[in-house]
Amino acid sequence: MSRRGARRSGGLLLAVVVLAALWGWWSYVGPGPAARRGPSTDVVLPRGAGVRQIGAALQKAGVISSADLFALAARLTGQAGRLQAGEYDFRSREPLADVLRDLRDGRVVRHLLTIPEGWTSGMALDALLAQPVLVGTADEPPEGSLLPDTYQVQRGEDRAEVLKRMRAARDKLLAQLWARRAPDLPFATPEEAVTLASIVEKETGLPAERPRVAAVFVNRLRAHMPLQSDPTVIYAVSKGRPLGRGLRASELAQAGPYNTYAHPGLPPTPIANPGRASLEATLNPPKTDELYFVANGAGGHVFASTYEDHVRNVARWRQLERDRAQATPAPPAPAPAPAQQGGR
Repeated sequence: MSRRGARRSGGLLLAVVVLAALWGWWSYVGPGPAARRGPSTDVVLPRGAGVRQIGAALQKAGVISSADLFALAARLTGQAGRLQAGEYDFRSREPLADVLRDLRDGRVVRHLLTIPEGWTSGMALDALLAQPVLVGTADEPPEGSLLPDTYQVQRGEDRAEVLKRMRAARDKLLAQLWARRAPDLPFATPEEAVTLASIVEKETGLPAERPRVAAVFVNRLRAHMPLQSDPTVIYAVSKGRPLGRGLRASELAQAGPYNTYAHPGLPPTPIANPGRASLEATLNPPKTDELYFVANGAGGHVFASTYEDHVRNVARWRQLERDRAQATPAPPAPAPAPAQQGGR
């Protein structure tokens, strides 16, 4: 071959190499395929899938154009062994480079499940069963055994495993708080602390009041006074689900083990799942001499150290109720509890 022919062949080969390199680079950083429906494509990649399996799933879903190119790019960039399983939502025309980055960084779709403070275990189980991305069944856990929080769950995750995480989170937190508890508390075990914290949780929706409410109940236990808490009676009536009305006198007169008007001390189990703040307040309550509280008409409570002051506070609350009833006609209210009853 002449020198001119050799130069021409060499130039052609170089051009082919350059074009191939440019094509490869553009295939890596340029736009990928358009989504078949909508602005993105949802793909679930199972645990244990290899690079070729992942590539085949992405190609089948229309996220990438070539599973072979995907595998080659993953290996050349050193990401082949770092791709994470889970559910992904790839935007339409997402470049292959971005697809690999998402898989490497585990940018999975985040499904959130919130268990509010004060929910019963039955209510938490209902929410878990209603979460469509989860699979499997689960039994209702013991009352008070879950930590209210917002949990991230993945599509295809087993409901029983999610419950196990919630219980482990509560156990971990409770162990930490129990180790830092105040001395001489009037209960002996962490589970008893959870029971009292669940009552504190249900008695007030104001975070600032929780320590003060906890102190009232701790003081009453120390004084061997009944807790006299409406939420414990509600738990006996409806398993803690909202009644949508006030307690009836007949319900307050029932003498079951959850009636803290009739039985001194703690009820046999928690009545809800208390959150961190209620647990902290119960295990480290402020030092007060208060023994009573009653609603103040503004969403909170007014506290008292003596029965006489409490009676006056209750009278003001009853008058406020009468004034509101006269201003806005309403159906007859259930019979109120006697003024001397507990922390109410």
